[in-house]
Amino acid sequence: MELNSAEAGTQEEIQIRRAFWPSLGISFPEERFFLLLAMFIGIFSGLAVVCFRLAIEWSRIALLGPVPEPHTLRVLLMPAAVSILVALLVIHVFPLVRGSGVNQTKAALYIYNGYIPFRTAVGKFITAALAIGAGHSLGPEDPSLQIGASLASALGRRLELSREKLRLLAPVGAAAGLAAAFNAPISAVLFVIEEVIGRWSAGILGSVVLSAVSSVVVVRWFLGAEPLFRIPAVGLEQPTELIAYAVLGVAGAIAATIFSRAIGYLRPRLRAWPRWTQYIQSACAGLLIGLIGYLGAPQVMGAGYDYMDQAMHNQFTWQMLGVLALLKIVSTTLSFVSGTPGGMFAPTLFIGAMLGGMVGGVERLFYPHLVGSVGTYALVGMGVLFAAFLRAPMTSVFMVLEVSGNYSIIVPVIVANTVAYVLARSLQHTPIFDVLTRQDGLELPSLEEEREQNVLLVEDAMRPIDKPVLKGQDSVEQAMLRVQDLPGEQFLVQLHPSGWNVVARDELKRLVGEGKSEMTLASVLPSRQLPSLFPDLSLEVALRHIYQAPLVPVVHRADPNRLVGVISREDVSRKYQQANLE
Repeated sequence: MELNSAEAGTQEEIQIRRAFWPSLGISFPEERFFLLLAMFIGIFSGLAVVCFRLAIEWSRIALLGPVPEPHTLRVLLMPAAVSILVALLVIHVFPLVRGSGVNQTKAALYIYNGYIPFRTAVGKFITAALAIGAGHSLGPEDPSLQIGASLASALGRRLELSREKLRLLAPVGAAAGLAAAFNAPISAVLFVIEEVIGRWSAGILGSVVLSAVSSVVVVRWFLGAEPLFRIPAVGLEQPTELIAYAVLGVAGAIAATIFSRAIGYLRPRLRAWPRWTQYIQSACAGLLIGLIGYLGAPQVMGAGYDYMDQAMHNQFTWQMLGVLALLKIVSTTLSFVSGTPGGMFAPTLFIGAMLGGMVGGVERLFYPHLVGSVGTYALVGMGVLFAAFLRAPMTSVFMVLEVSGNYSIIVPVIVANTVAYVLARSLQHTPIFDVLTRQDGLELPSLEEEREQNVLLVEDAMRPIDKPVLKGQDSVEQAMLRVQDLPGEQFLVQLHPSGWNVVARDELKRLVGEGKSEMTLASVLPSRQLPSLFPDLSLEVALRHIYQAPLVPVVHRADPNRLVGVISREDVSRKYQQANLE
């Protein structure tokens, strides 16, 4: 990624911007300004996503017709023909628009100080709208996320913000773009925090929520408040159905593993082919997808929202649902590994809906007394694939609840998603976004790996109390007599009525030599007190304090005067070395 163009501008432009707000009589803290900026980012991102969705719809109608029909030449040829144009644009004009956009936004946060070229937003808009409209098996959500992040980055570069705030602008815009695409602000906020930022504070959460809500308001203003799907009557009919939902979780984990491994295997091999093949890889993928549509399965072309809706309303046989799930995995893999711009969110939901409907149909066939609404299984299946393939378990649960607006299915959603997520982790250790990151040669934090890491606590590194604890009211002479024959050089001093300090043997000798033997330790020691730690604090927190003193007390939470252990720099270093060797 080119960084020269990331500079905010010339010195003269910077001076003009510095003088702009004061000249209008506007002066407020950066934190409040950032919240206000987040709202405007949401508005701009919402407008961009509205235009993006309309562009995809117009492209689809113009290229494939109102409803793609099998056995028509336009269904067969249009994906390949448009792919040639898309490939030319990607290779020669917009080289940074390949892929879904999630990893690029994450890279902007962790590597490029929040910088995403505005050109990327323009390129993603054009190429993804053409590709998805022409029938490539990709979705608009991930591109919308990157478009929002790019708009936020471009706006941030025109203003005077700290480096930290500039970095956070990208995920703020990402939340706005994703919320507008999904028409679901809660899911967008959770996904950005869970998979892009990986941490949150009150300020970050406030900014992300404001941008997401603002973008959804804009989208609903222009396109209406209707959700993506017409949700049928759903619910948990009887507790024994949870067995069926657990089976759905197992099926979802297997499907997600096949999907992930296919992409992980084919993508680097196609990228290793000669450069000239990049001009035809997307076209070949488009031709194969067009052939699938021509032979009788045009449902797999594009995002497929209408067909997910039909699956939830039981308009397909269970055999057809299984075929569509398999063909969607094939067609999405072809589109994505060929470098065609577009997202994996919609295909993941499509595969999940078809798989869920199929499992529900099969179980209704063999156990009619067990299975309730097939629509419920299709809806739960969306969350199952989201949890197993994209590895965002919290987002997957709330996405289903937010889309359905029905909290009566929360138990089957949690059961199925948990089974799918846990099993998928054992079958495919590396999440798909981390696979793509490493294939691109980037070192981005794996948020799932960070969540799974064992957190080292103070109690893991602290030592038991093996030396006498001196009292603040003890005289210097008494203290010297107690420690002169003991190993070690540093000793804790418990002050009265509370607090801790530390004294060295050499310091006691010096005080005795200065004639201060009768004075109390509290009167001769420095007035500062040691920080005290609790056993359940992480070692990262301890690192902030142990450099203030050679020995730090570890106390009981219920009684700060009750010493349970001590910890030093050497103890922390030793524990980290042991953890690295294990």
